[in-house]
Amino acid sequence: MNLEAKDSMAITLTENAAKHVLDFISKRGHGEGLRLGVKTTGCSGLAYVLEYADKIEQEDKVFESRGVKVLVDPKSLVHLEGTELDYTREGLNEGFKFNNPNVKDECGCGESFNV
Repeated sequence: MNLEAKDSMAITLTENAAKHVLDFISKRGHGEGLRLGVKTTGCSGLAYVLEYADKIEQEDKVFESRGVKVLVDPKSLVHLEGTELDYTREGLNEGFKFNNPNVKDECGCGESFNV
């Protein structure tokens, strides 16, 4: 496990995102935290991958924000440094929103981005 270096930009969660994650892990009954990554896909090139993690892998970069461990693989971290993860509700829709300072462009459907 690789602990966050002081000179590295963190991955952070808003209060709403942290509450949602902690509530879900509590209801689930187990889990180490939230795994955040990117994969190549979509019309703009990259898409976010978000899942609950049951295990911290050796190569994971671990950030702690508002009591939640956020796990990021080294290849994804380049695209995610400085990202703030929020959880929002807009009308009938709710979900995670990524405030990523590295994004240069997003596709029209909002499913992918490039840096």
